[in-house]
Amino acid sequence: FSLKELHGIFPWLVESIFGSLDGIIVGWNLRCLQGRTNPTEYSVALDFLDPSGPMMKLVYKLQAEEYRYDFPVSYLPGPVKASIQEQVLPECSLYHNKVQFPSSGGLGLNLALNPFEYYMFYFAISLITQKNSPITHHVSPSNSAYFILVDTYLKCFLPTEGSVLPPPSSNPGGAIPSPTPRSPAVPFTSYGMHHTSLLKRHIAHQPSVNADPASQEIWRSETLLQIFVEMWLHHYSLEMYQKMQSPHVKLEVLHYRLSISSKHHGSPAQSSYQALHAYQESFKPTEEHVLVVRLLVKHLHAFSNSLKPEPLSPSAHSHTASPLEEFKRVVIPRFVQEKLYIFLQHCFGHWPLDASFRAVLEMWLSYLQPWRYAPEKPPQSAEPLPRSVSEKWAAFIQENLLMYTKLFVGFLNRALRTDLVSPKNALMVFRVAKVFAQPNLAEMILKGEQLFLEPELVIPHRQHRLFMTPTLGGSFFSSWPPTITDASFKVKSHVYSLEGQDFQYKQMFGTEVRNLVLKLAQLICQAQQTVKSISDHSAETMASQSFFSWFRFTPPEMNGSYTGNDLDEIGQDSIKKTDEYLEKALEYLCQIFKLNEAQLTQMMMKCGTAQDENGKKQLPDCIESEDGLILTPLGRYQIINGLRRFEVQYQGDIELQPIRSYENATLVRLLFRLSSALNERFADQMDVLCSREDFVGRLCRYHLTNPHLIQKIRYSPVVKDRTGQNWGPRISLRFLASYRTLISLLMIYFVASWFYIGPLGCTFIILIGYFLYAVIMTFFCEGWKPHEH
Repeated sequence: FSLKELHGIFPWLVESIFGSLDGIIVGWNLRCLQGRTNPTEYSVALDFLDPSGPMMKLVYKLQAEEYRYDFPVSYLPGPVKASIQEQVLPECSLYHNKVQFPSSGGLGLNLALNPFEYYMFYFAISLITQKNSPITHHVSPSNSAYFILVDTYLKCFLPTEGSVLPPPSSNPGGAIPSPTPRSPAVPFTSYGMHHTSLLKRHIAHQPSVNADPASQEIWRSETLLQIFVEMWLHHYSLEMYQKMQSPHVKLEVLHYRLSISSKHHGSPAQSSYQALHAYQESFKPTEEHVLVVRLLVKHLHAFSNSLKPEPLSPSAHSHTASPLEEFKRVVIPRFVQEKLYIFLQHCFGHWPLDASFRAVLEMWLSYLQPWRYAPEKPPQSAEPLPRSVSEKWAAFIQENLLMYTKLFVGFLNRALRTDLVSPKNALMVFRVAKVFAQPNLAEMILKGEQLFLEPELVIPHRQHRLFMTPTLGGSFFSSWPPTITDASFKVKSHVYSLEGQDFQYKQMFGTEVRNLVLKLAQLICQAQQTVKSISDHSAETMASQSFFSWFRFTPPEMNGSYTGNDLDEIGQDSIKKTDEYLEKALEYLCQIFKLNEAQLTQMMMKCGTAQDENGKKQLPDCIESEDGLILTPLGRYQIINGLRRFEVQYQGDIELQPIRSYENATLVRLLFRLSSALNERFADQMDVLCSREDFVGRLCRYHLTNPHLIQKIRYSPVVKDRTGQNWGPRISLRFLASYRTLISLLMIYFVASWFYIGPLGCTFIILIGYFLYAVIMTFFCEGWKPHEH
């Protein structure tokens, strides 16, 4: 194919691979393509889209000719789309000199992108636009072709070792040129000052560009990262986006909007203010999206930590550092910090209160621990002791203070609303507590808070904070002030640039947050008591289900209580793990916040469920009224969290219970009619027999009455007037409708046939055996009192 033909089919090819922007065309569906299920397609896709594969060779070939491709602005992330449509240029240098008005008759604004940008825009945004594509349940996002390609591109264009590999060139000895700056197609107002890119600044300081090939290709690394961050992390609400703009920028935008409104007064177009506030973005990141962002965060930590040690002479550093090394130094604070912070805030505030939040949690914890991705290895020791956080990370913690403190408070608020009896929820609390309990970490966070709370008078030139605080959206070295040695000013700049000048900081180690931690500790104690009660109940249930219960003719579930709690099904192993997670989490919280041991012991005693005189758990908190017991708010809380419960029992006529799953419905109805006929026919005779005080009377009462039911009804906290019902002696044949009873009888008849005993003889033996069993039970049981009417 000629270059002109390749230029024509390139947009079609990209859309065929990654799908259309509206999500209608799925493309190759890389997010669902896995080597385990589709090994051939999987390997072909990875080879074709590899950084040195045929597709990237085509991209570089078209890049050499400086072709441009239109990307609709309407498919950009919401905040960027809204600002561009308002003719306000976003601060990210990725969009500078690329926005174009449509040609005559065209619709909408477009970005004029070079082939590399166009390819990466489609690759990154396919994670968002294709999220509604059908995904089978057995697909693991971390094993998909898309996830592997993201990892491959990051390792290629943001290498932790060596430099970025140069692209293959069609010209012998030549190199693919970096994108040339273009004049803007439409006048735009920028969010703040225009900033030069990292590449342009570095070239300006280089006497010879060809002497350092990396200076030509650093634009690929910068472009790739900017595209990933813009597409994956820039989807927060417009209100949050506007909140993030510093006051002097808001003032500039307001002046521009007023000028636009005056120019276009009377036109049918909406005013800027109305258009922005009419726009609402509904963004719900998926679990796969969060996993990909976590992969990006982990790689950026490894990439940044691979920075070579700074030379002793600062002047030598400025002349010898490569653009890639400069890129490593600023990659996280300049490109990622702001947008990741708001992305995490959005997830903490809008993610469902279920176990899927674990993905967001692990992404947050990965960002908080850059030392985990440092090249140095921890010293090997015989005992695995917790690794202390080195003092060299103090600057990172201070410059990311809100990531540690405000998001920790956000997690506390989530944890207080979750069921900590669930093993997955308990694990999340344990993970956060374990990370923050690392030696020396809490002390460094506290030091950062103290620096932020220092009086402003002791810090020089504080009045210029607004104009010295950097925006974090692009790579623009020239606009940054000289190196600031004031640690307190750095912390304040970080907080105010993310939250604004009027932000009321809530101290992580202050009284308010400490009270939240105490509430969480109380919930943990209550959850531990609940887990213990579930464990005891499960052990009792297992002990009561003996082999001989299969041969009892009266099923124990008939009159048993219903616990109303599905947690019994999680198994003893999960119950044990939950208890371990909660115990360690409580221990870590005590270490972090220096909780008083006596106070904690008192709290645990309060949370312990009290025992009444019969050894049974107390009822939920109630008040008595004319209509019976009424739950108080505390009682509702106790029931919802599984701390206490009513013993729900069937207290009506046993014969009229709903048909159970282990019963034959036809037999239940037939045996009920037979029992009713016998009870009507022999009611007087049964009363006379049960009234006798001799052995015959006791034997009849054992078979024809149910004193346990009368006892339960008498002491029920709810039922007041049930004892007046007729609970006299009667015959109940319903046990014969139970499948368990029928199977037991069939097994007995089958075994008897081996000994040549016929059905009649076997029936006679069963009746004799049951009679002997009843006689023995009558002798050993306490004397029954006659039934009371």
